[in-house]
Amino acid sequence: MSEIFGFDAFSPKEIAVRIETIGVTKARLPLIPTLMLSVLAGAFIGLGALYFVIVKSDPALSFAAKQVLGGVTFSIGLILVIVAGAELFTGNNLLVMAWADKKITTFELLRNWAIVSIGNFIGATGLALLVFLSHHPDMNNGAVAQEYLRIAAAKVAMPFWTAFFKGILCNVLVCMAVWMAFAGRSVIDKAVAIIFPISAFVAAGFEHSIANMFMIPLAMLLQNFSSTGATDTITWTGFFGSLIPVILGNIVGGSVLVGLVYHIIYRQQPL
Repeated sequence: MSEIFGFDAFSPKEIAVRIETIGVTKARLPLIPTLMLSVLAGAFIGLGALYFVIVKSDPALSFAAKQVLGGVTFSIGLILVIVAGAELFTGNNLLVMAWADKKITTFELLRNWAIVSIGNFIGATGLALLVFLSHHPDMNNGAVAQEYLRIAAAKVAMPFWTAFFKGILCNVLVCMAVWMAFAGRSVIDKAVAIIFPISAFVAAGFEHSIANMFMIPLAMLLQNFSSTGATDTITWTGFFGSLIPVILGNIVGGSVLVGLVYHIIYRQQPL
C-alpha cells in the first residue's frame, strides 16, 4: 500500500498495524527494562527542555523567534526517545490502540502507564538535580536560572482547566509526531517527522507532563538552594496541582484524539 503514496514510507494503515504490534510488546516488557527505559525517556525529555530554556532566556530574540527556535531545539528530546529507544508516557498513550483491539488487557495498559510515568519522573527529576549541581543555570549571568523560575511559576499558577486543555493539545501533536516517525524508514525520516509537530506544541505554549517533571523541580531547587532572590512561590503542592490536569489532558489528547480515532479508521473498519 505504500506505493500509492509515491515515496518510501509506511502508509497510515501500515503505521496503525506497527503501532498496535509494538504496543503489545511494550505492554508485556518486564518490569526492570520498562523502568530503566522510562528513566532514560524522562532524562531525554529533560534535555530537550534544557535546550529550550537556553533559547528562551536570550532577551535579544523576538517572541516568535524564541518560541519557534526553542520548539525546534526541544525536539531533540523525542528524537532521542524514538531513535535511541526509551519508554515515554505521553507516546505510550498510543498503546490504547492495542487495548481497543483487545490485544492487551486494561491491567496491562494501566501497568505500563504507571511504571513508565514513575520512571519518567525519576529520570526527569534526577536530571534536574544533576543540572542544578552542575551550575548550568548560572549561564548568561543567571538569565537561564531566572527563565526556569519564570516558566515554573507560570505553570504552577495555571488554572486547572487551562492546564488540562493545553495538555490535550500538546499530546495530540506529540502522538502525531510518534505516529509519523513510524512512517519513516531512516533516522533522517524520523527526525524530520518529529521536529514540526513538537516545535509546534512548544511554540504554542502547550503543556507536556514529562517536561514539567524536569522544569518545575529544577526551579524549586534554584528557588530554595541558590541566590536567585526568588520567593517561595513554587512548591511541591503547586507542582502536583499542575501535573494532574496536564497528565489527564495528555491522556485525552494522545489516547482518545489520536489513538482511538486512528483505531476506528484503520483497525476497526474494513478497508
